[in-house]
Amino acid sequence: MPVTWFLLSLALGRSPIVLSLERLVGPQDATHCSPGLSCHLWDSDILCLPGDIVPAPGPVLAPTHLQTELVLRCRKETYCDLCVRVAVHLAVHGHWEEPEDEEKFGGAADSGVEEPRNASLQAQVVLSFQAYPTARCVLLEVQVPAALVQFGQSVGSVVYDCFEAALGSEVRIWSYTQPRYEKELNLTQQLPDCRGLEVRNSIPSCWALPWLNVSADGDNVHLVLNVSEEQHFGLSLYWNQVQGPPKPRWHKNLTGPQIITLNHTDLVPCLCIQVWPLEPDSVRTNICPFREDPRAHQNLWRAARLRLLTLQSWLLDAPCSLPAEAALCWQAPGGDPCQPLVPPLSWENVTVDKVLEFPLLKVHPNLCVQVNSWEKLQLQECLWADSLGPLKDDVLLLETRGPQDNRSLCALEPSGCTSLPSKASTRAARLGEYLLQDLQSGQCLQLWDDDLGALWACPMDKYIHKRWALLWLACLLFAAALSLILLLKKDHAKAAARGRAALLLYSADDSGFERLVGALASALCQLPLRVAVDLWSRREMSAQGPVAWFHAQRRQTLQEGGVVVLLFSPGAVALCSEWLQDGVSAPGAHGPHDAFRASLSCVLPDFLQGRAPGRYVGACFDRLLHPDSVPALFRTVPVFSLPSQLPDFLGALQQPRAPRPGRLQERAEQVSRALQPALDSYFHPPGTPAPGRGVGPGAGDGT
Repeated sequence: MPVTWFLLSLALGRSPIVLSLERLVGPQDATHCSPGLSCHLWDSDILCLPGDIVPAPGPVLAPTHLQTELVLRCRKETYCDLCVRVAVHLAVHGHWEEPEDEEKFGGAADSGVEEPRNASLQAQVVLSFQAYPTARCVLLEVQVPAALVQFGQSVGSVVYDCFEAALGSEVRIWSYTQPRYEKELNLTQQLPDCRGLEVRNSIPSCWALPWLNVSADGDNVHLVLNVSEEQHFGLSLYWNQVQGPPKPRWHKNLTGPQIITLNHTDLVPCLCIQVWPLEPDSVRTNICPFREDPRAHQNLWRAARLRLLTLQSWLLDAPCSLPAEAALCWQAPGGDPCQPLVPPLSWENVTVDKVLEFPLLKVHPNLCVQVNSWEKLQLQECLWADSLGPLKDDVLLLETRGPQDNRSLCALEPSGCTSLPSKASTRAARLGEYLLQDLQSGQCLQLWDDDLGALWACPMDKYIHKRWALLWLACLLFAAALSLILLLKKDHAKAAARGRAALLLYSADDSGFERLVGALASALCQLPLRVAVDLWSRREMSAQGPVAWFHAQRRQTLQEGGVVVLLFSPGAVALCSEWLQDGVSAPGAHGPHDAFRASLSCVLPDFLQGRAPGRYVGACFDRLLHPDSVPALFRTVPVFSLPSQLPDFLGALQQPRAPRPGRLQERAEQVSRALQPALDSYFHPPGTPAPGRGVGPGAGDGT
């Protein structure tokens, strides 16, 4: 049985305080002021033109504080409108300029200057009121007697009755003088709706307002609307946005009492509910009950995504605005935590759906973005890994510049930043001399530069190879008799470490599918596999031509005992069918980088002559293509559906040295996790709801 949710009490929040309002009779506006002051209201509204600030000629009256009060303006006992009463508190600002003669001789130069100092002060005070769709400006004339004129002291207030406004609306009020001597005062106020006022029998638009209650039953949230059976009303769910219009999620016109069920996974802090009677000029009540719900905040971060727009620009995609800041970090291979690059870089405030750029000269696959909220890490993504390939075994050098052209260098490692040169026992310290030589010779990639320092990425592969060569030499000198045995064992270990070669062929159906292929290739590189794909060899392919490039890659892969992976898509199936029917591809139908078309000329003979088994493997993506759609000729080799058949697919790729079943399952889960964000982005682009999902019942039936 549903129970009241402590986070969502009656009326979608804490029970509102019911206010009893003063009633004003008659439609006329009025003004009154503090004792001792005289005030007058102009008969008609004026144009809202504040003008520029001008110097005060002496003491002037200036607004210092705005105060509002809600009242009812009633034509009849049960026919009233909500009205905002505004009180403007005034004070004397400025001072008299001392005459030159008085400063020079120490006395009054002319008795005539005493007269204005003993005179009263007058001011024209403007009140500007905005509440969609209304905008008004009224002018109040105020006079203060000389006895109350004391510099810097408050003289009282003037009260205006009143500005009419709609229930539940947001009102903005400004006050300034004409002419304007100081910056205008401003006040923004959210007016209550019918639930928070004792007005349901006085304001016609509140007579038929439905009453809304919220309860929870397990993981579900119930919206209970207690209205009569013949009552017609509208209900809308939307994401309230701090900047920009609300994003509608679900809308229906309903009749009678209703119970609307929401799944807890659909709750986010900005999910709001709007309800109104289906009657002319009815009040729309807006309530946002999930702002403080912990589960809603967890769902918000689960739905948030970092999206790369260009090589240097990206944005945070999320349903609601959220307080967050982002910084770059350096992710080294091996599973160590990503190390924030703060300093020298700084944290940047992040706004949802706003394009951001880091001040980078070049990008690198090891550069990742971390997003924090309230000093807690919420998101981390290596945005450039899919387009630039897997993580590299590079060392990041941090250059710090000081006064008089002094500079220092350190290498970023898991233990900290190691100064170069250094006698420490870390890897960077041992190779510090070589790293400095590479930096001076221009072999390091500069990622960032400003007056305070720079960041450089220096490759380490060649030094690892040098260390292995020295180790081989030492082993040969130490045990000549065992050199042949040791050499064979080392060769075997080295081959196992390098992994099997895999050539990935696909049809470039569209840019989204290319990103999906890049994510799959990057994920496979995390295993003992050496993956070749045209995405990472565009410059080499352009120089050689697609046919020559593919022939060279295929020959090298098969000579090393590798495997060629045919990644089938609707476009690839169409090309294969075209070749099987006509024996040739349509002239001019492919671009300079389409290796799949170029490869068909030598792939087909392998299948036709029975040489494909053991050398080729087929694959396709779930929800994009069924394996049965692959032409029968290519189904003479195994065709796997990804990610559902990932363990079998990885086992086929890593033969003949396939790992144990338990290890194979772990690797399949690792590849699946790395591939899932790309699959979600491809099948459910950001900003579009997932199929079969929505907010509220019948999410697809919005009206």
